[in-house]
Amino acid sequence: MERPLWAPWRMEFIAAEKPPGCIFCDFPAAPESEDRRNLIVHRTAHAFAILNRFPYNSGHLMVVPRQHGADLDALAPEAWADLQALLRRAASLLRAVYRPEGLNVGINLGKVAGAGIVDHLHWHLVPRWAGDNNFMPVLADTRVVVDHLDSAWEKLRAAFAAR
Repeated sequence: MERPLWAPWRMEFIAAEKPPGCIFCDFPAAPESEDRRNLIVHRTAHAFAILNRFPYNSGHLMVVPRQHGADLDALAPEAWADLQALLRRAASLLRAVYRPEGLNVGINLGKVAGAGIVDHLHWHLVPRWAGDNNFMPVLADTRVVVDHLDSAWEKLRAAFAAR
């Protein structure tokens, strides 16, 4: 490789010692005054929306049930309904705030399916634009994310508060 391209922020994720416990349990248990630091943009009775600290694209949100577990069948009906309502609302607000041309919405069940946090269900919502997956990931294993997490948090927190 003649010209290396750098993504030094990824080293923080790779080298970081994984904290004990579950961030998807610990973060919403923290006071709401910690939401910015923990990247939580909205809370409901049974779920919350949180920015991905290592996003695939600008505005990459996750919708997470408060109930710890990796089994879809274990979610209580009221938790499932609340989660799905939040998922729909998050998709709508992402479209309003970022104006993407599409959204990837999905869940990875199990490590081999790509789950980074295996023991706690979470859905990913990733805004997409034509050309956003250009040559950088293909040739340089580097993704360009154009919006800072602080800016994304402010935009999405405000959007949830307004609607």
